[in-house]
Amino acid sequence: MSAPAVGAVWRDVVGQEAAVAQFHRAATGQASLAQAWLVTGPPGSGRSTAARAFAAALQCEQGVGCGECTACRTVLAGTHPDVTVVATDKLSIAKEEVRSLVMTAQRSPATGRHRVIVVEDADRMSAGTFNVLLKSIEEPPPATVWMLCAPSAEDLAPTIRSRCRLVTLTVPSAEVVAGLLQRRDGIPEDLAVRAARAAQGHIGLALRYATQEGTLAAREESARSLLGLRGTGQAVLAAQALVDRATAEAKEHADLVATEEKERFLRSAGIEDGKVPPALRGQLRQLEEDAKRRQTRLVRDVLDRYLLDAHSVLRDVLTRQLGSGSDLVNVEVAPEIEHAAAGGSAHTTLGLLEAVQGARSRIAGNVPPLLAIEALLSRVAVSLR
Repeated sequence: MSAPAVGAVWRDVVGQEAAVAQFHRAATGQASLAQAWLVTGPPGSGRSTAARAFAAALQCEQGVGCGECTACRTVLAGTHPDVTVVATDKLSIAKEEVRSLVMTAQRSPATGRHRVIVVEDADRMSAGTFNVLLKSIEEPPPATVWMLCAPSAEDLAPTIRSRCRLVTLTVPSAEVVAGLLQRRDGIPEDLAVRAARAAQGHIGLALRYATQEGTLAAREESARSLLGLRGTGQAVLAAQALVDRATAEAKEHADLVATEEKERFLRSAGIEDGKVPPALRGQLRQLEEDAKRRQTRLVRDVLDRYLLDAHSVLRDVLTRQLGSGSDLVNVEVAPEIEHAAAGGSAHTTLGLLEAVQGARSRIAGNVPPLLAIEALLSRVAVSLR
């Protein structure tokens, strides 16, 4: 039996045929429409893109997600009055934000067929925040549809995930991601292939590699530096340099966002001379606190990106040691990978891969990033002597 033809809103949801078919059937009435959905998948798999496409299909004037009608276009542009999308780059989603969403969910649609609430990074809600959300998930108004996005179902409270219909995305292949970059973003084929391979199926990261000058070269240099570590002292210096670079990158972005938010706040309050009345200073302090939390999260994200790259390099070393015949992710540093593979054992490399995952878990668990990175790179340096 052939898969149902789907609308154009799904054209950027690549490599997820089974999930798209499930969404399409629900949006077009071929299957029941759950009022709470949980979209899971690895970072970069396109969770939020799929959620927005589903929201557009639910509002589509043609009922198929045509991608051409006003409803589809406004949903995808983020301007539809009945579709609310919450995304955060802070450490967590606050209870106040979720309470506001619950109130929004109680309202009838203004122009569309549904009131759709999309929560990206729903795993950043605390247990207390999940409790705020639970009642609305259990008994939403008839026209309301909740869409929660998270890396895995286990990242949400059992009481929440048991009330959602689960849709699981997979990591798209490098070939599929390269094709998307060429079609959607006009990236030349050679660069698209190189960026997609380096990103290992992470669509957003592949776009960054393809469009931000120097990022691919910096990634390759980091790979060479990792394999070239010799001695604990060198590892400690490399860890400090890495954390300093991540902190600077995060601060630059956080400062830019903080400035924009402050300017919007002052404009909305009608303040032109910069003198904030006492009654509004608490709100301004909250913006400053949000900026600090955003920077903390960004530092972790930058370091996690480095650790994923380090994992791919060590995985390449292991494939050569095992003689598996798998293609290298880091083709540009193949000579260094071959040298490291010849000088070590698969058992040692496997231990290093586990150490990378351990460093990721420790940083996510609030261990000071510098300590976690120092411990990892020191182990790599000693193992690769």
